[in-house]
Amino acid sequence: MNSVEHYKEHFDQLQSTDKNGLTAIRKNAFDAFNKFGIPTSRHEEWKYTRIGGLFNKQYQFPVSTGSLSANDINDLRLPGHEQANELVFINGIFSFPLSKIISPELIVQSLEEAASNEFKEIVAANLGHSSDYLKDGINALNTAFVNGAVFVHVSKGKVTEHPIYIYNITDARTENIFSQPRSLVHVGQNAQVQLIETYVTIGASESFTNAVMEIVVEENALLEYYKIQNDASHTNQVSTTHIRQVGKSYVHAVTISLNGGIVRNNLNIVLDAERCEAHLYGLYFQKGKSHIDNHTVVDNVKPNCFSNELYKGVMNDEASGVFNGKIFVRQLAQKTNAYQSNKNVLLSDNATVNAKPQLEIFADDVKCSHGCTVGQLDEEALFYLQSRGIAGKVAHSLLVRAFATDILEHVKPAPIRAYIETLIAERLEY
Repeated sequence: MNSVEHYKEHFDQLQSTDKNGLTAIRKNAFDAFNKFGIPTSRHEEWKYTRIGGLFNKQYQFPVSTGSLSANDINDLRLPGHEQANELVFINGIFSFPLSKIISPELIVQSLEEAASNEFKEIVAANLGHSSDYLKDGINALNTAFVNGAVFVHVSKGKVTEHPIYIYNITDARTENIFSQPRSLVHVGQNAQVQLIETYVTIGASESFTNAVMEIVVEENALLEYYKIQNDASHTNQVSTTHIRQVGKSYVHAVTISLNGGIVRNNLNIVLDAERCEAHLYGLYFQKGKSHIDNHTVVDNVKPNCFSNELYKGVMNDEASGVFNGKIFVRQLAQKTNAYQSNKNVLLSDNATVNAKPQLEIFADDVKCSHGCTVGQLDEEALFYLQSRGIAGKVAHSLLVRAFATDILEHVKPAPIRAYIETLIAERLEY
């Protein structure tokens, strides 16, 4: 049985058991999957990332959260979890028993429930909006298998005192797992929230996570979003975060990628209202034979918007990296200010980076710029530090740490920033 037949078999099983009215959405998505297929290197957006081999393996498609208990995941929790809301996905299925909601201004429901109650208009207008920007079978596959998804609503005018920690946990102790977490987050007018998302795999079997999170930000709302990727080298992941600003609002997004097999990050920011502001920061620090692919889209749909993007990469051993950043300025989006920068350091002769910054501008009164650099650590700076009695390895680590500081200082939650700094210090061994 080939991979498409394998997915079709599981898709038919899911459709036959659906009791929640998502059959039509799934069917349209599976048709799109059949149309687009699994991307190859001929697909321009996947030119440097070969993912086809992952689909030749036999995976289990979990339909429940399995047997993990709260004690099983205690060691996986992020610092500061005692004062955080915790949303837990096990093998792509949201677990209400393992999750914890302590903020009264948060409403957390299954996506199926939200699609049929007072939130149905929000779900109908925003579920699947990411497919307008991702014309490939990977995104469509997630929607085709949407099951155990979650809807999160931040009430109008409320400031969420406690952050939301989202754990994507894969239980690969006994078999290969294909997990597809799905979430839709709605940030109401004048609301504020912090989201911190992380990925963890338990066990030595292979795993492939295909995650999609769609976030809607309303008028005068503020969203802080942080993604931390530090999974095992035998895990693979395609992670899509699609943020749509439908009212004048502020978005602050930071992506930290430290480990994994093949990791693909899609981050889309759609500035769909006047005077929106968005800041995107990313740090990818890879080793071994890991591969990281960061694809960002900043789509200026309406006028008078501002965006700033800075991504930095540190590549060691035989690791490979990709940065593809696009800025769109639509014809009506006059007075747009959009800036993008990508900087990379190669620590070994076998490490590689492919960078492709892009601007597509259809308006005539804008300020836009982009730039990219790829190089090595400054030899003069290394010599200076060593001439002051600092050992070569320590001097090397200090320069790498200084290079990453521009990104780390934008991680605002103190416990999370300290956690990331510890992970980097362990990598640098000082």
